[in-house]
Amino acid sequence: MAKKLHISTTLITALFAVMLFSACENDINKIQEIAAADATKPIQRTTDLDVIFSDSALVKFRLRSPLFIEYQVKEPYSTMPKGVKITSLDKDAKENGNIVSDSACMRNNNKLIEFYKNVVATNSEGTVYKSEELIWDQNKKIYYSNKPVEMTKVGGDIMRGTSFTSDDKLQHPIFQNSTAVIHVNGDAVSQ
Repeated sequence: MAKKLHISTTLITALFAVMLFSACENDINKIQEIAAADATKPIQRTTDLDVIFSDSALVKFRLRSPLFIEYQVKEPYSTMPKGVKITSLDKDAKENGNIVSDSACMRNNNKLIEFYKNVVATNSEGTVYKSEELIWDQNKKIYYSNKPVEMTKVGGDIMRGTSFTSDDKLQHPIFQNSTAVIHVNGDAVSQ
């Protein structure tokens, strides 16, 4: 009888251990699932954002957005799904250009800002660029787009291209597959 009791006790202990470890495994899997789902959730939502960026005590940019959402994932980023306006400021804090779009995404590690939908950028000379996409690479100090871009100068000259690259002041654009309307002595000439 003692041997039977010992076998029953051993069997019950083994079954209890199996149930305990399988329950822990399920809990660990559940925790990992929840953690993975939380990793894609935003960590901060800011409404009516108005931020001024400076470098060496000089104001450089002002960023305004009705909704700014930050994500802290492996590659942190922020989105502005309801639009954004970034204003470039000169040394006297006067506006010398801006970019407006319906949405944008800031890639923190790469120092990229991607503007999407109805993007309108204006440089210090008043030249206007329009596209559905404009990417600002702050590391390389360039703007570029792989979507069609239209540039209109103050005098009415227009240049269009299937894509383009420019310096970070939007002063020296290079268009691919371009066409242009250039005004000569008040008359428009197409190229």
